[in-house]
Amino acid sequence: MINPGRSYNVEDYKEIFLRRRLYFIIPLVVVFLGACVWAALAPRKYMASTLVLVTPPRVPAELVRSTVTSGITERLNSISQEIMSRTRLEAVIDELKLFPEESKKVDREVLVELMRQNIRVDIPQRTSENVGYFAIKYTSKDPVVAAAVANKLSSLFIEENLKQREQQAVGTSEFLSNELKTTRERLETQGKELADYKRRHLGELPEQRDTNIRLLEQIQLQYQRNEESLRAAQDRQLLIGRQMRDLENPTVQPGETGSGGRSRGSFETQLDDMKKNLAELQSRYTERHPDVVSLKRKIAEMEKRKDAFNINNDPRYRELANAMAATDLEIKRLQDESGKLRAQIGQYRGRVEGATVREQQMSSLVQEYDNTKRLYESLLRKSEEAQQAENLERRQKGEQFRVVDPARVPEKPVQPDVPKVLLLGLIGGLACGFGGIFAREQLDRSFHDPEDIEATLGFRVLASIPRITSKAQ
Repeated sequence: MINPGRSYNVEDYKEIFLRRRLYFIIPLVVVFLGACVWAALAPRKYMASTLVLVTPPRVPAELVRSTVTSGITERLNSISQEIMSRTRLEAVIDELKLFPEESKKVDREVLVELMRQNIRVDIPQRTSENVGYFAIKYTSKDPVVAAAVANKLSSLFIEENLKQREQQAVGTSEFLSNELKTTRERLETQGKELADYKRRHLGELPEQRDTNIRLLEQIQLQYQRNEESLRAAQDRQLLIGRQMRDLENPTVQPGETGSGGRSRGSFETQLDDMKKNLAELQSRYTERHPDVVSLKRKIAEMEKRKDAFNINNDPRYRELANAMAATDLEIKRLQDESGKLRAQIGQYRGRVEGATVREQQMSSLVQEYDNTKRLYESLLRKSEEAQQAENLERRQKGEQFRVVDPARVPEKPVQPDVPKVLLLGLIGGLACGFGGIFAREQLDRSFHDPEDIEATLGFRVLASIPRITSKAQ
């Protein structure tokens, strides 16, 4: 282009188009004919589609809650990865004998990848996970093969969905059963520890504090009454002893002593005194002395009357002796009882004082036991729900995939799309034509009007001969 700064109008563009029309027509015709040839000769591919409906559980969720909590989209992605695995696709290829020609040229990895490219799972785009359906599509050169593979894939999706749901339900149930067993064993161990602790410290437990205080008060009151009874028995013992001593020292008439006086006292005391007086008289007088003979006679008489002076023969003395023996036994019993009561008072005081320590020691055991018990009850409830969910999945009463529109043999190919190819060919031809005109015009260095001469040579044009387009002109 000689004059790039020139302004163009519609007539200028029309003149350029007519002058360069071959640069437009030839690319247009070539590109459009190429699109036609491609549309006519390109290999046909057929797509078969299977519509799968996601049916809700037959049992209301309020009655049996499912353990499969993943959404449809997430589960479909997981199932798709499982179905499109190399092992599954190789099995489908062998079963339906797919790619008979390609299998002779390439290895199985390429065939699997080729089949993956022909599979498409269309999931409706929704804001929630409650997708009610999805479509499985397969593209093949053979329409019968496309329909067969689409139906086979849909059956695989249904089987894999049931398998995954059942596996998840069984896995959840087994996990909860194991956790429940472990928790039950831990609960039993903690229960035994708590029972052993209570058995070892029976009577010192915090819940027995009030009982121990009441028993301590009762024992203290009993101890006071026992001490009063003991003091009364001791007083009675003193009284009986005084009475017995009075009986043991009665007033007697043993006769005159060596000094001619009279004495009072017990039989043994008087006899001893008389023997002492006899010994004194014998030391001063002979055996024939009247005082010595008289005293010997009195001693002999008293010895003969020894039984009469024996206090044990006195009924009153025997009665007092029996009372004294009974009182001694009662005092010993009361003293033993006081010792036992003091020991019990000390024991119950220790229990009351140790209840605070036992409460602190038991609090951790009881809290741990209660926490484990609540956990066990929660796991038990969840395990029962998981077992119901497992039975729901085993009986296929849960959410399922159901084919509502099986794949049919397609009648029209999806590739190539002839109208689309022709339209693209036409648009491409027009673009190439206009591009050719633009390129040829940019490379043109010839003069077409006076402005080109003035812009190139710098001379003003005085006159120009217009183009003669007809013979009449």
